[in-house]
Amino acid sequence: MTSSAARARTAVITGASSGIGAAAALRLAEEGFDVVLGARRVERLEQVAAECGGRPVQLDVTDSDSVDRFAAAIDSVDVLINNAGVAVGLEPVAELTDAGVEKVWQTNVMGLIRVTQALLPRLESGGNGHIVNVGSVAGFETYPGGAGYTASKHAVRAITRTLRMELVGKPIRITEIAPGHVETEFAVTRFGGDDQRAKRVYEGFTPLRPADVADCVAWAVTRPPNVNIDEIVVRPLAQATATLIARKEDS
Repeated sequence: MTSSAARARTAVITGASSGIGAAAALRLAEEGFDVVLGARRVERLEQVAAECGGRPVQLDVTDSDSVDRFAAAIDSVDVLINNAGVAVGLEPVAELTDAGVEKVWQTNVMGLIRVTQALLPRLESGGNGHIVNVGSVAGFETYPGGAGYTASKHAVRAITRTLRMELVGKPIRITEIAPGHVETEFAVTRFGGDDQRAKRVYEGFTPLRPADVADCVAWAVTRPPNVNIDEIVVRPLAQATATLIARKEDS
């Protein structure tokens, strides 16, 4: 057995202080991965790291210097999970603000690019790399008021598919996980901390849990090295599209 085969594989997860990122850290630790967790909220990050035995490293994906420091703290990486993401409001295109769109794009698109670029050489040199981009059904659907967010997730989908072509023949697998409604802090953040408005997003049906998406991540990254899972679309049973949801009050 070679030394690279003897060591545990290392998974690096962005946006790992809560939601899907935290759930993925816990699940991959159960699968035997060494886990490196990155996020802005250090206290929350340390709590998740303590639960999974991972290593917390502060990371702001919108800041190039922060990404460089994060990458410098990582010796090796086998799996990169680009999970950091955000949405701001539900304004129509006519009312979008530069600041809101910029925040979404700097996090969801440029952040993904920055972290991928920083860790790509190590993913390739390890001989069995895997990049998992957490997208959304908003990457191939649209809905009123969602232009800033859906445009960013369409970009994530385009970047993922482009990487698959650019890296074909190299030992790096590329996967997109595209969830529908997942009950996390996402809606609370989108609506500026308005808990009641956020709760209404998930009323009348059972949304996905972060652990459900983490299951998809774990399955994709534990396939044999010759198997590439291009994409996984996962939704709650009650959700057919971004806007078509069978809520109890509709029955």
